[in-house]
Amino acid sequence: MNFVEESRWRGMLHNIMPGTEELLEKEMVTAYVGIDPTADSLHIGHLCSVMMLRHLQRNGHKPIALVGGATGMIGDPSGKSAERNLLDEATLYHNQEAIKKQLSKFLDFESDAPNRAELVNNYDWMKEFTFLDFARTVGKHITVNYMMAKDSVQKRLNGEARDGLSFTEFTYQLLQGYDFLHLYETKGCKLQMGGSDQWGNITTGAELIRRMNGGEVFALTWPLITKADGTKFGKTESGNVWLDPRYTSPYKFYQFWLNVSDEDAKRYIKIFTSIEREEIEALIAEHEQAPHLRVLQKRLAKEVTVMVHSEADYQAALEASQILFGNATSDALKRLDEDTLLSVFEGVPQYAISRTDLDNGIHIVDLLSDKTMIMSSKGEARRALKNNAIAINKEKVQDAELMVGPDYLIDGKYILLQSGKKNYYLLIVK
Repeated sequence: MNFVEESRWRGMLHNIMPGTEELLEKEMVTAYVGIDPTADSLHIGHLCSVMMLRHLQRNGHKPIALVGGATGMIGDPSGKSAERNLLDEATLYHNQEAIKKQLSKFLDFESDAPNRAELVNNYDWMKEFTFLDFARTVGKHITVNYMMAKDSVQKRLNGEARDGLSFTEFTYQLLQGYDFLHLYETKGCKLQMGGSDQWGNITTGAELIRRMNGGEVFALTWPLITKADGTKFGKTESGNVWLDPRYTSPYKFYQFWLNVSDEDAKRYIKIFTSIEREEIEALIAEHEQAPHLRVLQKRLAKEVTVMVHSEADYQAALEASQILFGNATSDALKRLDEDTLLSVFEGVPQYAISRTDLDNGIHIVDLLSDKTMIMSSKGEARRALKNNAIAINKEKVQDAELMVGPDYLIDGKYILLQSGKKNYYLLIVK
């Protein structure tokens, strides 16, 4: 398959300018995608763009990731209801370096291959451009009528934004158009790609190049990714799912993909992995024979977690999942780092216990009733112990007279109590 055929099969082709596919079959094409640098980490909403650059490079073409340092200072009106916060130069460059480090997991920036990836920042060529120079050099080539006709502008003007459309935002498509012109002239870039909401900005760039340079360039967009129920992809109750483990732990990241619906898993495994068509179709067929085994979700979660984090992080996330839902051992529990432990048991009841009490030893019955109120009475605690229903750190309590001391601590401050199969309690030593 060529890049366009692969994009079509993966469900990643929304709009394509005539001649694009022929160009991609004829020569190695340099193509770029813009990435918003408003944070020092990408989130899974960016993964679509990144995977398209990855597929492009795997098909022998040259990807450019453009960090929008200049345009990030303004904010793109496309699909937005409010202007973005403006960032200072130091923050933008910090974010750029962090983003490049993440992108290097997906793209080859370092080899001697002619199609090695590049990362550029439009602030580098825009920062010395005065307003008068921009108005004279670029502004005169695109009419206001042309810019007003764009969907992104019309939607904002017709009431989707509370405060209308600022002049700053209105000029965004010209700035993005100039990026395309600059990359065309300096790097021979003939293709710009983006989400379907970027079609207006991309075609403005193509028109600017035609009028200023006489060159012919091309455009390709992919559909905006949603969930099967129509809601926005990539958002959870706690916000974005980030690629940086400081913001979203590998365990939570893994769990996000593991918990997608069957319908979403069928689409996402095509979009967010590099697995070939035959294998994906076999996985889908296997999944449909036994949906309860969640074959698709497990493979999707593995592929994306390994790609974004590492094989070791995937194994740790898998082991952590089994602690809550499987038959993991106390050794597996003790191997968890603190962040993962808290992620796994987020939402379970927590009780604080005194370090002094623990140092002196707490009788298991007192721990269950008086110190934590996990059991309503000492009698109930004794009955649970007699029925072999209590576990500490995944090990059944066999001794009804057990004294619990500091040697039961995980990471020096936690004890995991379990009543029955599903009732967990996290004790935190204060």
